[in-house]
Amino acid sequence: MRDSNGIAVIDGLNCAPVTRAQIERTLAGRVAAMNFTSLRPNASLESSMSELARLLEVVAENADIACIVTSASEIAGARAAGKLGIILGTQDSTFLQHDLGVLAAMQRIGYRILEPTYMEQNELGCGVVVEHDTGLTRLGHEWVERMNALNLLIDLSHAGYRTAADVVAASRRPVHVSHANARALCPSVRNLPDELIRAVAAKGGTVGATLWPPILCLDRRPTVEDFCDQIQYLVNLVGVEHVAFGSDLSEGRYKTQQQWEKSFGPQGLYPSVGGAAGPWYTFENRVSVGFESMARTSDLTDALLRRQLGEAAVERIMGENLLRVYREVWDGSVASGLTGRD
Repeated sequence: MRDSNGIAVIDGLNCAPVTRAQIERTLAGRVAAMNFTSLRPNASLESSMSELARLLEVVAENADIACIVTSASEIAGARAAGKLGIILGTQDSTFLQHDLGVLAAMQRIGYRILEPTYMEQNELGCGVVVEHDTGLTRLGHEWVERMNALNLLIDLSHAGYRTAADVVAASRRPVHVSHANARALCPSVRNLPDELIRAVAAKGGTVGATLWPPILCLDRRPTVEDFCDQIQYLVNLVGVEHVAFGSDLSEGRYKTQQQWEKSFGPQGLYPSVGGAAGPWYTFENRVSVGFESMARTSDLTDALLRRQLGEAAVERIMGENLLRVYREVWDGSVASGLTGRD
């Protein structure tokens, strides 16, 4: 996926507030499209729809530089027009567990990527902070069937290991992990064991290495080089065709230290995740060194190229692999990428 400015990127997961300034920073980093967390985890259906309405208003107000995209061809069209393609996604399905028929409405609205559960347990399955993961429930199996039937992409970034393994086994389509790292390099509960990474790859999906500090390095503040180490490990484990990128960058979300500490600080909502990091993990050090803004996304591409992975491989990791999975799940096509290459 390349244009005159170099390799263009698809961000597998982004949760920064959408503003004109943030869209401009993201475009400056050569990002073609991003899977945007448009609904808060564990929110009600009512509040979720209100959040969606506000997002759509912002995108409409900035239609000259951004648009909602629902297909690989629309991502290509947005890129050609110089716009950021915003993919509607959620990191949780708790808001619709009372009525899985809502999935059809979400698909019709434009949603394309959903996770079954966030960190906790819901009626579909268990998240990664649940001590005893009981696996995918009967309702969870129905959720997988409906997701497959509606050509919606399943994301397993926050699912517990047993629940995730059950989803992989049950799905008839590729699944992916938009933003998690290999537990072998960083032993966070949010990261994946090798056997689960292999299972996702065997299903045809991708694992997106991420730069969120508490799941990139525990004993010190991580850097872009730690991200590159994760990429290389994943490539060696499952092959370059199953590795992707998900920034998980909350740029501009936290205005004060108190706000951050209550949410994703060491003793915030999920101390078993944030609290596992060393004392270096503070408000001032809440992002990885070298990736403080989406405007620096192209620096990640440059860092991977310095690792001698090869330009074609980096192009796949930073965009083409996700585009292939989007295509296969959303419309079943295996057409060429944004550049028109087969």
